Amino acid sequence: MTTGFVNGPAGPLHVVSGGDRTAPAILFLHGFPEYHVAWLAVARLLANSFHVILPDMRGFGRSAKPGDVTLYRAGATLADTKAIADAFSPDRPLVVAGHDWGASAAYAFAFAFPSQVECLIVANGVHPWCFQNALLQSHAQRKASAYIHRLRADGAEGRMSENGFARTMRMLEGFSATQWMTPQLREGYLDAWSQPGAMTAMLNWYRASPLLVPDEDDASTPEAPVLAIDPERMTVRMPHLVLWGEQDRALLPECLDGLERFCQAGLTVRRVPQAGHWILHEQPQEVADAISAFCV
Repeated sequence: MTTGFVNGPAGPLHVVSGGDRTAPAILFLHGFPEYHVAWLAVARLLANSFHVILPDMRGFGRSAKPGDVTLYRAGATLADTKAIADAFSPDRPLVVAGHDWGASAAYAFAFAFPSQVECLIVANGVHPWCFQNALLQSHAQRKASAYIHRLRADGAEGRMSENGFARTMRMLEGFSATQWMTPQLREGYLDAWSQPGAMTAMLNWYRASPLLVPDEDDASTPEAPVLAIDPERMTVRMPHLVLWGEQDRALLPECLDGLERFCQAGLTVRRVPQAGHWILHEQPQEVADAISAFCV
């Protein structure tokens, strides 16, 4: 693997890449509170068949961390994905794979630039309409997502950083099993979270989102801006694979309800009973095999 930077609209984006540069490119987008290492085990397994591209998303790891919270809205971060795709695969479509917040970024890119996406892979991530709908309709999903209020709150960066990032590490453990967290990985995560401004920047993804998260005991069904978006603007126009670790305690199965209505070229959902939210770490071989079979 080699490391470098791409000039993004809000500053440099750290990107690790490898594999066969003449092969189809696959862009791996990670979520919170991770960095490019989230996809590294999967990428290494696919490097013989793909040119693998693993950026640190805006605000994470060694990528730029702009201070303005509005620069973490979907339209702003979409420009990062576009810059990376253009830098690494300017002349041919690429595979785009996302997990957690990276899935949101992957969906946004697929919606906006369908001609640049060969196929879309999502691993324990959510389509914006489906997630907002689940939050309004499912008390269980509201309860599972209550942590979002804490991450959006003033001073959250201090609480998530204190005592050697103890709360952030416990959050990882709360979403699903973390037996994969070796001492080496732990050291890498602590280093990524310790970068100047990183925790505030990471939390700004939550603060900038229009996602409406009702309180657990709120029986109303308030209007949500995401549900008012024209469905045509949220349509997946390329083959779409969803890998779903069924032991996920943050995203429940109802988050997939209604997804098929947005998939113009077909939807394949592959459920993985022995994995949870951290499916990329828990079952990298299964994830790699599924991507290879779907996209090659």
